[in-house]
Amino acid sequence: MGEREWSMAYNSERDNLIIPEYGRHVQNLVEEAKLIENPAERQVFVEKIVDLMMQIHPQSRNIEDYIDKLWKHVFRISNYDLEGVMPPNGVLPTSEDAAKRPEMINYPESEAKFRHYGHNVQHLIKKAIEMPEGPKRDGFVAVIASYMKLAYRTWNKEHFVSDEVVKSDLESLSNGKLVLKEELMQETNNNNNRRRKRPSNSGGGKRSRSSSRRRR
Repeated sequence: MGEREWSMAYNSERDNLIIPEYGRHVQNLVEEAKLIENPAERQVFVEKIVDLMMQIHPQSRNIEDYIDKLWKHVFRISNYDLEGVMPPNGVLPTSEDAAKRPEMINYPESEAKFRHYGHNVQHLIKKAIEMPEGPKRDGFVAVIASYMKLAYRTWNKEHFVSDEVVKSDLESLSNGKLVLKEELMQETNNNNNRRRKRPSNSGGGKRSRSSSRRRR
């Protein structure tokens, strides 16, 4: 047997990994793809590299535009030096793509001001605004107000929240499109009070009668 030559090198002596999450083998394969002279063969080789990258991170397949991101990464690893290679979407990645940053999304001021009511209140208010005016919408607004009151108490148990505060906050959150009718809010409060005072059906009376019979 002939002597086998081994090539050993420390990581400190190798080129830096451009995208470390794919490892050095992928980076070496991309460098190998650059040496392929036939454009068609280079295209097929790079496609196999992308398939390998997909296998390395299969949990990311649910991410939107996942395949496009992989192709952008493979071009980035090659320092955008893959002549004749084209991604499936027909858009050639450039170095400017890597420099792009997502636009800043401003936090909604209304939610920042009324965070104690929770994010779900925003969805309920939006749904109420889309409803046609009438008793059904008024009842739904009263339910939203009752939910806001409960959320406020949960957030700050030491302070009492009046119906007027909830009414004012509801108008602010809906930009004045929703107005709480006091009679409906009062009816909701009365129903909630009756539920709290309703005695539990524990069967205590039956036990007391049976115990009195034993005493006899």
